[in-house]
Amino acid sequence: MTTVLSESQLAQGQVRADLRTEAPVAPARSEAKKPTRARSRAVPEKEHKVLAQPGFILHSYPYKETSLIVDVLSRDYGRVALVAKGAKRPHSALRGALQTFQPLSLSWSGRSEVRTLTGAEWVGGLLPLENSALLCGFYLNELLVKLLAREDAHPALFDNYVATLNKLAHGENAPIVLRQFERILLKQTGVAGNWSHCTVSGKTVQGDGIYVVDPEVGTRPERLSDRAPKVSGKTLLDMEREDYSDPTTQLQSKFLMRYLLAHHLGGAQLNTRQILIDLMQL
Repeated sequence: MTTVLSESQLAQGQVRADLRTEAPVAPARSEAKKPTRARSRAVPEKEHKVLAQPGFILHSYPYKETSLIVDVLSRDYGRVALVAKGAKRPHSALRGALQTFQPLSLSWSGRSEVRTLTGAEWVGGLLPLENSALLCGFYLNELLVKLLAREDAHPALFDNYVATLNKLAHGENAPIVLRQFERILLKQTGVAGNWSHCTVSGKTVQGDGIYVVDPEVGTRPERLSDRAPKVSGKTLLDMEREDYSDPTTQLQSKFLMRYLLAHHLGGAQLNTRQILIDLMQL
């Protein structure tokens, strides 16, 4: 962009020089206006600075020779992309801090979509994830990266993410923990409502009824032509109460969430889910 403007300005300067030779008065008035427009275009945007924001690293990848691009989940600013300059250098202060599943205090600045990370401090307070819990954590991160829009804040979802990591670290039942988080994620991002409410009758679903959750419409009675997972009214009521003690609720909710997530991901594959399916039949 800079090269094009520069050539344009040179061309304009040549035109003005030619005009001054032929008619010195008219170009003087024209030239008096142009610098005003140039100055208005050159006014910089206000730099955006954030200090000591609670956050987690969701994903990172190399940028140039010594830096990283980090995808961050922050409490008050949502998912943010930051460049961690020099983070790959052996003695970088950022190198040891930018770890997944660890609570961080993050600071950044900049005006572009990818801002500059200016500080990262480990806060502590969570046990590390190990073994299958670690895979579950990567599954959560992949969901957030692929479903959350950038800079769309969800403080309640952030708090739930922290609680979910804590449950996984303490060995709670992983399938149930993941179903609870998936449900809250769809609610918080506005793509799922109250599944215990039937959109056809306008009433609460019946425990002994059989229903389909339409991704775009909501809960409705089953049809013979339905290819979507069919679930009992009891399962939907249990999910709204976050009660997964019934084995049938656990099984039906697994297939229901798999179907709904696939729809809202628009065909994007979840790499970690397949690994979890293979290892734990989640």
